[in-house]
Amino acid sequence: MPAIASRYAVFGHPIAHSLSPRLHALFATQTGVALEYNAIDATPDAFADTVRTFFARGGRGANVTLPHKAAAFALADVRTVTAQRLGVANVLTVLPDGRIDADSNDGASMLADMRGRCGIDPRGSEVLLLGAGGAARAAAFALLDAGIRGVTIANRTTERAHALAAALADAGRVRVVRWEDLESGRPFELIVNATSAGVQRTTLELPSSLAHARTAAYDLSYGPAARPFIGWAKQAGCGSTFDGLGMLVETAAASFQRWHGVRPHTDAALKELSADSRS
Repeated sequence: MPAIASRYAVFGHPIAHSLSPRLHALFATQTGVALEYNAIDATPDAFADTVRTFFARGGRGANVTLPHKAAAFALADVRTVTAQRLGVANVLTVLPDGRIDADSNDGASMLADMRGRCGIDPRGSEVLLLGAGGAARAAAFALLDAGIRGVTIANRTTERAHALAAALADAGRVRVVRWEDLESGRPFELIVNATSAGVQRTTLELPSSLAHARTAAYDLSYGPAARPFIGWAKQAGCGSTFDGLGMLVETAAASFQRWHGVRPHTDAALKELSADSRS
């Protein structure tokens, strides 16, 4: 008798572009785990009710992407130490007693991808972080923990950038600049795009003075959403450019292991997704 598939999902708005269902299907094939994994679009107003309905109808776990990471943290009954520190979550899990657990594996997955696939060691680097939302928050904490020399945060809404800086509580290594002041900015060694501009299909205008041949550019988004930033980075002369496809694979693998107790092979999945994107 075939195993009964357990139900999982990724929630976001928009979400049709997500490769998470494809990834979890690949992992399921690798490991022999029976599962059902879908992408569910939920507006901010409907997010909490949609997630709770999903779990009430048998859902066992969920990934969460923009713009819901703070809301995912808020609706949980319990939170991991990492999620508590960040105040955001990208993984929700139903515990055996029915409570919803919130966790964040974004930062660790970003660093794993940077160090593995990209060959980026952020230690000692001066970093420009674009954005101040949930993804930026996870990235900032992870980069500071990794030993960067300093991070400059720029966001369209400067107040949100200052709020993130206050949460980081590391005045010696964290500074905020207004978006319009980037025009007079100096080059950085690492530029991380954590904005939703690519997903929302809005323009991200940046001066070429922020980059030089030793600058690495990394976008937390992937696919078409990352192309505008990656295109700018190449034109600006960045020495290396990377989208967040590897980070997506790492976050999916960590979630899969959390839910099913087995770590899938990320290299194989990344190779297959990369081949799909080129075909």
